Amino acid sequence: MHTIRIFVFALLSIFGAAILASCAATGSSRATGEVIDDASITARVKTALAKDEGLRNAADINVTTYRGTVQLSGFVGSREVASRAAQVASSVQGVQSVRNDLQITTAQSNRPSAGTGASSPSSASNPSGR
Repeated sequence: MHTIRIFVFALLSIFGAAILASCAATGSSRATGEVIDDASITARVKTALAKDEGLRNAADINVTTYRGTVQLSGFVGSREVASRAAQVASSVQGVQSVRNDLQITTAQSNRPSAGTGASSPSSASNPSGR
C-alpha cells in the first residue's frame, strides 16, 4: 500500500512537471503569458491608432506584435501618416519597439495606367479615336 502511494505520487509529480514545462517559453516559441501580452498590446495599439485624429484610415493599418515588438503594415496616403502611426504605436504601454513597414500610396498609383485595357475619357467620348 505504501509503495503504491509513492508510485502514484511520483507519477503525478512527473505529470505536473511535464505540464509546467510545456507552458515555458523556448528560444523559438512564446510562453502562454507572452502570447496574451502580445495580443493585449496589439489591441491597445489598434485602439490608439483608431482614436488618433491624424489617422483617418487606421483600418488600413495592420498591427501584429511579437515579444513586445509591434509591426505596422498596410497602405497609407503619405509619409507623415506612416510616421504618425509609428509615433502613436510607440507611445502605447508595453511596446518595446516598432517596425514600420507601412507602404505609401498615392491617388495616381491607384488609377489604371494607359494601355491596360481601361478606357480613357478621350477614347470613351470619341470612339473613332480622333
